[in-house]
Amino acid sequence: MDLNQLALFVAVAEGASFSTAAKKLGMPKSSVSRGISSLESSLGVQLLHRTTRRVALSTAGQALYERVSPMLASLSKSVGELPELEEEPSGELRLTAVVDWGTTVLAEIITRFVARYPAVKVDLHLDNRVVDLVAEGFDAALRLSSNTLKDSSLRARRLGLFSLRLYASPSYLARRGTPRHPRDLASHSWVSFRSALPFSLVGPGETMRVPQNGSIRCDDMFFMRETLRLGAGIGFLPTMLAEPEVTEGRLVPVLPKWSMPGGSVWFVSTAERHMPRKVAAFRDFLMESLKQRPLPP
Repeated sequence: MDLNQLALFVAVAEGASFSTAAKKLGMPKSSVSRGISSLESSLGVQLLHRTTRRVALSTAGQALYERVSPMLASLSKSVGELPELEEEPSGELRLTAVVDWGTTVLAEIITRFVARYPAVKVDLHLDNRVVDLVAEGFDAALRLSSNTLKDSSLRARRLGLFSLRLYASPSYLARRGTPRHPRDLASHSWVSFRSALPFSLVGPGETMRVPQNGSIRCDDMFFMRETLRLGAGIGFLPTMLAEPEVTEGRLVPVLPKWSMPGGSVWFVSTAERHMPRKVAAFRDFLMESLKQRPLPP
C-alpha cells in the first residue's frame, strides 16, 4: 500500500475538503483527487462521500482513518526526530583508530569535541587491525597507511603525513656504540614489528635496504617505545610518538640524516550519499584541530 496515498487520505479526512488538503500538502487539487481514487480502487471500497459542498467519510473511511491516522502521525514524528535531521549534531558516534595514534592524538581532540557538541556521545574503539566499518557498525576510522587507500566502497580524506625514524636510548648507545652509517646497524640489537620485513633508509644521495634481526618483536608502538627507552635496542617510531621522549632525553635519534618512507593519516567513512551530521562535524573538527596543531614533521 502506498503511504503517500494514505497521507493524502488522512489530510482530506481531517480537512473535510480536497481543496484544504491540497493547500496543506502544497500540491494540486487534481493530484489529491487522483490519489484518493487510486487508493479506493486498490482497497475496493469507497472511503469518501463527495458532494458539491463537502466531503464526508464513509463507514469504511472512518474505520481506516481511526487506524491509520495515529500510525502516520507517529511515523512522521519518528522521522522528524532522527539525530541526523537535527540542526546540532547528536547521537552516538562510533569511531575506531590504531592504538598509538588514537591515544596520542585523539584523546585531547575528542575531549574538546564532546565539549562543543554535548549531544554527541563518542564510542571509540582502539584496535591495530583494519576494521570493517560496515560489518562492525562503525561511523568512521582513523587509519595510517603508506599507500593510497583503494577501497572504493569507502570515502577517505587525508588528514596529514607521518614519518618514521630510528631511535634508541642514551644508555643503549653508550653500551653498544652509535651507528654512523646504515651498514653499522647489522651488529645492533633490534626491537621490531612482528612482520620483521627489511626496510629502506633514505639518506644523502643513496637508499639502503636494512634487515631487522630483532630479538624483540611486537605489534604495538607503545610497547616498542617503552622497550627502546629501557635500552633494548634500536627501532623505528613515528616522530609524533618519539619527539616527547627526545625532548626529555629518554630517546636519541639514530642516523638523523637518514629517514624511512612514511605515509598518510586518513579519515575514512562509509560512502553514504548524505554524511550524518555527527560524522561530518567530527571530520571538520578533526581537520580544524590538526590545522592548528599539525602532526610533527
